This record gives sequence, structure tokens and C-alpha cells, in this order.
Amino acid sequence: QVQLVESGGGLAQPGGSLRLSCATSGFDFSTYWMYWGRQAPGKELEWVATINLNGDTPIYRTSVRGRFTISRDNFKNMLYLDMNSLTSEDTARYYCAKDAAPVQYGGWSEAQRSRGQGTQVTVSS
Repeated sequence: QVQLVESGGGLAQPGGSLRLSCATSGFDFSTYWMYWGRQAPGKELEWVATINLNGDTPIYRTSVRGRFTISRDNFKNMLYLDMNSLTSEDTARYYCAKDAAPVQYGGWSEAQRSRGQGTQVTVSS
């Protein structure tokens, strides 16, 4: 059974940092592209970042590029999102997700269906 369990969210001040983690099980983690997405109150779920199989090609939405870093540990089956220079616009529930099929890149529209329960990030002074 595929499981994706996000953690690490909480309250951060503007300009602060948080590190989100996603513990995975039930599938061959190293063979899947992985994603982070988020959903702010009253807004649609949106893609945040993608990472390829060996982690050397991260991709970010424009609003987080240069502030967020997606990474993975294929030995520990873990996905991470390091978030710096947080703003109120980053307040959202954050989700990790796996691609729909192994090896190939399928995209967020398919991957989002696999997302976990999420972890809440609130940026406020």
C-alpha cells in the first residue's frame, strides 16, 4: 500500500525557514519522479516543485524559485522541501506526491492524485 506522510509544517515568521519531509513506503521510491504541491485557503491545489529520479534536476514554480529547494534521499525513501525567505503567500497546506508511473515523467496533474494528508505551513508575524 502506497503511503506518503508529510511532516515539518508549522508557524514561521516572514523571512523564516522550514523544512518539510515526506516519508514514503509501499512503492519503489527511487524509480518515481516526486512532487510537492500546496493549497492555500480558498485557492486551488497548485504545483510547487518536482524532482527527477536521482535528484539532479529540480524544477520549481516561479514564485518559489531561489527560495525553496526540493531534494530526495533514495536510501531513506524520503522527500524534502527546504523553504527559506517565507512570505505570507506561502501559507498553505503542503503535500507530497509521486508520479503516476515509474521512471517516466507524468506531470503534476496525474501525480496529485497520490498526495498524502499534507502538513500545514503558516507564515505570520
